[in-house]
This record gives sequence, structure tokens and C-alpha cells, in this order.
Amino acid sequence: MSNRLKVTPNDLSAFWMPFTANRQFKQAPRMFVSAKDMHYTTSDGRKVLDGTAGLWCVNAGHCRPKITEAIQHQAAELDYAPAFQMGHPIVFELANRLVDIAPKGMDHVFFTNSGSESVETALKMAIAYHRMKGEGSRTRLIGRERGYHGVNFGGISVGGIVTNRKMFGTLLGGVDHMPHTHLPEKNAFSKGVPEHGAELANELERIVALHDASTIAAVIVEPVAGSTGVILPPKGYLQKLREICTKHGILLIFDEVITGFGRLGAPFAADYFGVTPDIMTTAKGVSNGVIPMGAVFVKKEIHDAFMTGPEHMIEFFHGYTYSGNPIACAAALGTLDTYKEEGLLTRGEELAPYWEDALHSLKDEPHVIDIRNIGLIGAIELAPIAGSPTKRAFSAFVKAFERGALIRTTGDIIALSPPLIITKGQINELIDHVREVLRSID
Repeated sequence: MSNRLKVTPNDLSAFWMPFTANRQFKQAPRMFVSAKDMHYTTSDGRKVLDGTAGLWCVNAGHCRPKITEAIQHQAAELDYAPAFQMGHPIVFELANRLVDIAPKGMDHVFFTNSGSESVETALKMAIAYHRMKGEGSRTRLIGRERGYHGVNFGGISVGGIVTNRKMFGTLLGGVDHMPHTHLPEKNAFSKGVPEHGAELANELERIVALHDASTIAAVIVEPVAGSTGVILPPKGYLQKLREICTKHGILLIFDEVITGFGRLGAPFAADYFGVTPDIMTTAKGVSNGVIPMGAVFVKKEIHDAFMTGPEHMIEFFHGYTYSGNPIACAAALGTLDTYKEEGLLTRGEELAPYWEDALHSLKDEPHVIDIRNIGLIGAIELAPIAGSPTKRAFSAFVKAFERGALIRTTGDIIALSPPLIITKGQINELIDHVREVLRSID
């Protein structure tokens, strides 16, 4: 380990940390300095078991050789190429490789640099697509309560997490929201997809009746809502949304930034649930979190609607300086190679029953009021401390780190989503850490 990694910086004030209690952190910093496979190493030399795949993104585990080697080679060969009016071979190779594993009919990929950018891209595509078809009145966007679609203005407008919205004034106009599907009174401690709540999809019909279908461009949902605390779709719910959208000519967008690339034991949630959207947003697992990258998948008919007019004209006035960055593409190709060679896009299906049993063994531990699971995702919901929401879960997060496990908390919910390389023994270890933490907090 280099000397640079052995010390804590002596001034932490310059960095304004994202989604962080900055003052608390800087009083007692939690620093990672290296990582390998399932573990981080802290600045004081401790190993920490990664129970969250970094931030829902390191699906293949840390510092995997094929990804590292691909980045090193690419950085020495072609570091950057402009994405506007120019190309480079590996961005086309990556697009083809992604289409090969995408749900049938999703034949085109537009590259971005994050989940937030993927969502903004998808929303713009949807509105522009209807205009290209001569239905320019379709501009309204429908999201869902408690939805998370990144932090740009489009994403927080269709999103439904209050704390992400309330500070930022007037958001996009022409947005409405369906109810979320969290029904603890009916579905508490469900194993897998819950039984009750498919009828909530019919709220979309109410919104259509209110605004008229001729004004609605798209509906965007996470197949499994991750960042809000792992909220699952009831049986038949996504199928109903698909039917209603098709009936009214509304595009269905799946936000698969978290669920994509093996998290549910299938390449995508669209595969897991047997429901194909019109547009699918991804990021995180596309490059194993190593270099920022996102990819928006679209059906052929959406792409082709733009391919009109004079051939020298730009068809879609949108994109980013780093769309399809060569080094990010190399990282993504190394990631896909790793997924393929180790069977990681479907490994979660094999581990899911063991994961489910381990999670639900926490049912009778202190403070636990619900447990939810699907694929290799889990949530343990805690009773909040009266007058101090989020405090109990945050205490669990800090204590877990001190014990040697990284967990994620949102509100008073512990969320778990380990790298897909996790072993059964490591599942036991992770759950034992959580168990001890639950017994130690007030």
C-alpha cells in the first residue's frame, strides 16, 4: 500500500460530500483506501465486507483483472475521442454486445455517464418521439411516489422522494405521480414478489382519464424501487402497467439503473418479470461502477422514428462530451466479459433462495418491522425512534462499518445488495453482522 493511502488527509473541508451528513463524517471519517473482490480496506487497515456492491454498482466485485487490464490497455491506446460526428470502434462493439443481452426488440443504445443522465435522456427521447410521430401534444410525464430517478431536474420531477424535491423550487411542469406499491399492512415479511397490490396499476387509468392520453408521453417506474428502501412490485402489477400504456399509446420506461446486469438473477428486471418496456435506462453495473457510464436502450421503432429528413442533419439534438468514452467502453467490455465467464448475470437466481432464508432469519430481531427481498436485494425496515426519524438506521450503518460490514440505509431501512460473487458463507457473515448490530442499537 502506498504511503499516500495510509494517512487520512489533514484537511477535509474542501470536499462538499454528496448525500452525506458532512459535519458528522468529518468529525469521524470513514475512509476506504483499497478494495478486492468482496472487501474494502480502511485507512486503518481493517477489512470491510461489501454488503451493497459499493453503491448498487460493483456487481462483479472489486478490482477484477479483466476490467483493470482493459482500462490500462485502452488508456495507453486511445484516451478520448469526440462523440459528436466522430466514432471509435469499441463504442460500436459495446453497443452490439449490450443489444445481444438486452430484452428482445431493444435494438439500439444511447450512451450517457450516469443513471441521472440516462433518465434525462429517456424522458427527452419520449417527448421527442411523439413529436416526430406528429403527436406533439404528448408532453406529460408520469412517475411514481417514492420513485428515485436520479438527481437532475427531470429525474426529481418524475421522482417521488420528498427530500430530493422540496429544496429545489418549481420542478418540471406537466408531471403527475402514481401511488407507490408499499403496503406493509398487507405484505409485511413477504418472501419475493408480494401478493397484494396489483390493482394499484389501475391508478394510471385514473390519471389518463384526468389528463387524456393524447397529452401523456411516458410513464417511468423502477421495476424494483431500490433507493427508497426496496419496494417490490406486486404480482401482476408491471404487466398491468404495460397493458395500460400499450392501450393508450404511452411509452413505458423502466429505470433499471439498479436492477440491470444481474441484480435479480436475470440480465434485466424486464427479463425477470417478463415485461418489455419501450425504453430502459441503465448505468452502475454496465461498467461495474469502475468508470462512470450509462446506457439507454430503446426499441427499434423509437430509434427509427428519428431517422428521417436530410441525411446530413442531426436527428436527435442531445448527447454528452463523454458519451461512449473509450476508456469507459473498455471498462464496460471487460465487465461484460467477466459477467459472461463467471455466469454472474444469472448467478443471483441460484443464490436467491439462500439469500431469502438468511434475510428472513432476522424477523424476530430488535426493531425489525418488515423484511423484503428479491434476487440479491434485501431490505430490513426498522421501527423509527419517536421524534428522530432515520437516526436508528444511521446508528446501524455506523456500527456495521465499525464491525466490518458496509450496509446502506435510507430512512429507517437497511438495504443490502452485495456483489454477485458473494458466497453462501459470506451471506452468513453479512447477516450475522446485521444481527449483532440490531441487538446493539437503541
